[in-house]
Formats: sequence, C-alpha cells, structure tokens
Amino acid sequence: MLKIKAKNLYKIFNGNDQEEIELLKDGMSKDDILGKTGATVGINNASFEVEEGEIFVIMGLSGSGKSTLLRCINRLVEPTSGSVEVDGTDVMDLNKEELREFRKEKFGMVFQHFALFPYRTVLENAEFGLEIEGVDKETRKEKAMTALKQVGLEGYEDQMPDQLSGGMQQRVGLARALAVDTDILLMDEPFSALDPLIKKDMQDKLLELYEHIDKTIVFITHDLDEALKLGDRIAIMKDGEIVQVGNHEEILTNAENDYVAEFVQDVNRSRVLTAEDIMDKPEAVLYKQDGLRTALHKMRRNELGSIFVLGENREYRGIVTIEDVVESINKDKENLDDIIKEVPLAEPDESVNDLFSKIADIDTPLPVLDKNNKLKGVIVKTHVVANLASEKV
Repeated sequence: MLKIKAKNLYKIFNGNDQEEIELLKDGMSKDDILGKTGATVGINNASFEVEEGEIFVIMGLSGSGKSTLLRCINRLVEPTSGSVEVDGTDVMDLNKEELREFRKEKFGMVFQHFALFPYRTVLENAEFGLEIEGVDKETRKEKAMTALKQVGLEGYEDQMPDQLSGGMQQRVGLARALAVDTDILLMDEPFSALDPLIKKDMQDKLLELYEHIDKTIVFITHDLDEALKLGDRIAIMKDGEIVQVGNHEEILTNAENDYVAEFVQDVNRSRVLTAEDIMDKPEAVLYKQDGLRTALHKMRRNELGSIFVLGENREYRGIVTIEDVVESINKDKENLDDIIKEVPLAEPDESVNDLFSKIADIDTPLPVLDKNNKLKGVIVKTHVVANLASEKV
C-alpha cells in the first residue's frame, strides 16, 4: 500500500518560480538557470512513491537536492509546485494549523547533527517531542523509556549528552523520534558525522530495530554503500532530478544512464548483493505426506536432480537426491525420512561473497531460510559464480 506519493515536485530558491520551471521544461540545466536568472534549482520535476513499511533511500552527492526533497515531504521546505500525498492526504492542501497537527501525527525526524540539549538528561532529551505535544509527564517518561530501550540505551537515561559517544548521542536522537510514535521516520544523513565503525554499528542497529517497529522510513545519504545496505529501494538524484529508482540489483546491474553507471562502477557487487537478491523460487518441493514415488515424479517432471522437503507447517527439513530416491524405490523402501540429507543453509541477508564458501563443495542448490526456518528461496551455484565473475569484467 502506498504511504507517500510525490508528483512533479519543483523547488526554486530566489527566483520567479514559473519562469525557471519553464526553462527547466525546455531543457535548460541547473547551472545555466543560475547564470541566467540568479535562481537556484533545488528540485526539478521529482516524482516518487514510497510503499508502507519500506526503507526508501534518497541518495546523491552534495547539492543534488536530496535533503531539500526530504523536507518537501512534510513541507519544512515549501515546494514551488507539485503534490505530496501521505496516506491519501495532499499535504499541499493543508493550512498552517492542519499542517502542524499532521506533522505531529505522521512524521518523526532524525538529523545529521544530534541537536541534543546539553543541559537535559538522556531521558529528558528523548521526552522532548512529547513535551512539545503537551503529553503528561508520566506518559512521556514511559514512552521515552520504551524508546531508549529500543535503541539500546536502557540504563543511560540519567546521563548527560556529553557523557555519551557520538553513536550513543545519535541513538538518543533516534529514540526521541521513536517516542512520539509516528508512522513515518524522515532521516537526513543521520550517520554521516560518525566514525566508520560507529556508523556501521548504527546501520546495523537501525536494521535490527526496523524488524520490530511498524514504520516507513525515508533515509537520506550521500554514501552508496549505506544506501545499498539499508534501502529496500533507492532513488538517485543529480542536480535536483531523480535519475533512477530501483532496488539493489536494478541499481547495480541496470543503470539507466551514464551518471548512475559511473556512480556504481566501483561497488563490490559480491559484497552488496545478498542471497535474497539472487535467489529463485524452488521449482518444486516435497511435503511430509509425500512418498518416494511422488518425489521421483516431481523431480522428473521439473528436471531436477534434488528436491527440498518441508514439514507439516512448511518448515524446512532437508533435501533428497534423485539417486537416493531411485535406489530406495528399487530396494522396496518406503520411508522418505531415511534419505533426507542436510546441506549448508543461507540467510536472506548473507552476501554473495559469503555464499561462495557454502556452495563451492556441494552439488545441490543452497536453501535460503527465513528466521522462522521457512524455505524462502534457493540458490544454484551458477548464480553465485556469475556474480563473483562480474567483478572481473
């Protein structure tokens, strides 16, 4: 379901607005417009959609318009023209009071700079958004404590900001946004000021947190590796335009223009692409009630040398090969359980690079299991080898 829909957004700074928009439509560049009119093009005809519950990353170099675009979503920056719908409401139609209430209900924000109050405790900083909303003291303390626990700061509530590391301070900022319990988190380069190891820790923490909160996240970054790690989908910007939107694999393998191709050329695809990116759905599976002859029939019909076996609740049990099935039938054996084998397992977020060691010495596909031990997909050796080989091309 759509959470955010932006259509034909423009933002012109210090200009006559419509004049610059017409020049953009005629194909004039951002730099040429600055020289001709003195106006700065912030956003140029940007359209995108964000699905409910996804992490949507907007990325680009400095001056590409990504932060301006983020602020157009909740009208902290007023778009020159275009529309922004959130849950079906056109934000552009709201008056000041309606917009203020809509922001409180829908948007939490996390900024690059922590913006913590130095003379307030961690708990008091986490409570701040709720305090502004007029929430009573007991309720805001309870909600802020829950948010601090979510970000791993339980026990630090009485500390002052200057007693915390940079990563911990940013966790306080994240807790403040979570405490107000909005549907959407807008995150403007929240980790860019952190040291590399702390940055990685915060990225991992956000992904871990994302699994347990019901939020839609719009995340801004200039770091392609960060975008590929965090984003379900990525919008790449240049000079105020969105030049491509896609998932990891689409961005890495199907660049729609020279700019994107140059942007991704140095990315180590085998470290970025995951099992989930390259897996296929199994062509056939066996169930607990199936026998040896059913197994043989399914493998012959689908031209398979092996087939995965699922239990009563579709949980993964193992794999059987066609050689073992034929041998058991010839020996008048009936029990499928006797020939089920174990093979290495993969998780959806494992990198292609890590998968190679698992699949190198086996002759069967590699099962990809979710956290509930359900079969999510299968990977054949040729897919792994092809993605590793692409690094050499």
